[in-house]
Amino acid sequence: MRLGIDLDGVVADFNRGWITRYNADFDADLSLDVVDRWDGLITPTHFSDMREFWEWASNHGDGSLFRHLDTHEGALPTLRTLATGHDIVILTTKPRWAVHDTFAWIADNKIPTREVHILWKKWSVDCDVYLDDSPQMVQGLRRHRPDKVVCRFVRPWNDPVEGVVDVASWEDFATLIQSLPAGPGVTPP
Repeated sequence: MRLGIDLDGVVADFNRGWITRYNADFDADLSLDVVDRWDGLITPTHFSDMREFWEWASNHGDGSLFRHLDTHEGALPTLRTLATGHDIVILTTKPRWAVHDTFAWIADNKIPTREVHILWKKWSVDCDVYLDDSPQMVQGLRRHRPDKVVCRFVRPWNDPVEGVVDVASWEDFATLIQSLPAGPGVTPP
């Protein structure tokens, strides 16, 4: 099967990355639980808007914030296991200035993929199963790919969507994939 996998918030721990860097740069003490809304990055910071946030995130000296993210627990071993029988297709949305850092991050972390798409309309890439944490993207995938298995990686900033499979961990995702029949015509559970 083709598994369409999001990066930030799913494989890459974007919130831990920016919060750790913010605390170091501004002598702050933000905790990981400060982000509980999809658009909740500005509220706990001193930035006046997202433009300011992204300007800060784009300048790290040796790459942007996207170059220095850790992976979520279980992501790499699960992806490596799944890649033995399935195609891992990376579907991610990034600012233009983060494209090179994203490819470098994928290489550094040895993400088992031969296919990477950096785009806004993830549903334009045909996959059998999609895994994402963005509320807007999960809804869009469900709307545009109703015949595919769409999974919501459960996070504080997203809510259940009818017809979408909730996944709370990488172990849950691996179990789901193992339960699906392989090949064309994979139908949502």
